[in-house]
Amino acid sequence: MPLPTSQLRENYLFASLDEAQQREIEKYARRKHLQAGEQLFSQSDKADFFWWLEKGRIKLYRLSRDGDQKIMGVAEPSQSFAEGILFMDKPAYPVNAEALSKSTVIGFERETYLRILETSFDTCRGLFRHMVQRTRRHLDEIEALTIQNARYRLVHYLLHLHVDENAKTSTIKLPITKQLIASQLAVRPETLSRLFRELEQEQLISVSGNTIAIINRDALENLA
Repeated sequence: MPLPTSQLRENYLFASLDEAQQREIEKYARRKHLQAGEQLFSQSDKADFFWWLEKGRIKLYRLSRDGDQKIMGVAEPSQSFAEGILFMDKPAYPVNAEALSKSTVIGFERETYLRILETSFDTCRGLFRHMVQRTRRHLDEIEALTIQNARYRLVHYLLHLHVDENAKTSTIKLPITKQLIASQLAVRPETLSRLFRELEQEQLISVSGNTIAIINRDALENLA
């Protein structure tokens, strides 16, 4: 089955590759199908591949000494993950990766990608330019998680979902369970439920299970 080259090129890791380089990286790629709950890799596993999500959702997490999960992120379709292993001296996955739903991922060889970078300064410069842009966005996210309060984080998350869905309607579907959202936003599940109720009482949103209706987007943007 051919790889979705046009979609891959929208990702920062592939945006600077020319056609020959793209063919080279795809030649050694592997597609893997996962069932819900199936593990893709575990923390500290030797890492020969970084990954791109074709469909489904992948939970990235760490385990505490007590066995509690800390959600580090949830990969959505067309997103890459585990690319940090590219620049490790001894590449090992820093997190666990588990499919939240039936998923398809594509793995790309670390050594092949590095070989391409070594032979093309223009490709390296293009990659680093995209990485700087991503770093700036991540700094904004870190600020939201560490400086702003839980209410801001939830509003920011809902607005991000609304934009991602490119919805003409005001209704969005939560992509993961509320418990996982609470972990991702670094709040307790009961705190998240309280925040949803508060936003409902202020007539900013309406909640029905995992479906959220945005009633007053302008007011939500003012909060964010």
